[in-house]
Amino acid sequence: QVRLVESGGGLVQAGGSLRLSCVFSGDSYDSFTGVNMGWFRQAPGKEREFVTSIRWSGDTTYFGDSLKGRLAISRDNDKNTVWLQMNSLKPEDTAVYYCAAGTIYYGPTYRTEFPYRYWGQGTQVTVSS
Repeated sequence: QVRLVESGGGLVQAGGSLRLSCVFSGDSYDSFTGVNMGWFRQAPGKEREFVTSIRWSGDTTYFGDSLKGRLAISRDNDKNTVWLQMNSLKPEDTAVYYCAAGTIYYGPTYRTEFPYRYWGQGTQVTVSS
């Protein structure tokens, strides 16, 4: 049973930074090393949108338009963890941020929800003006 747990959300002033973490856990049949990871966000009253994703090997990434240029994604397969570093935050970045995991071939579809099989519960990020 795969489980994803996000942390690091909170209240930050506009212009500030946050680093979100997502820890992957699973049984003996599930290995973080072979799992592609992504981050999405959902603001109140809006649909969930893609933020960024990273291939299992860490060598390929995709970025959405919303935080482009203001974020970085990284992972450590030994720690079963993926991070989302967000900088120069704006009030419109306020949302619940979700990490997600998928195992099918990594490609442009990882910009959509389609390939993601597992989702975390989300962590709230609130940016004050």
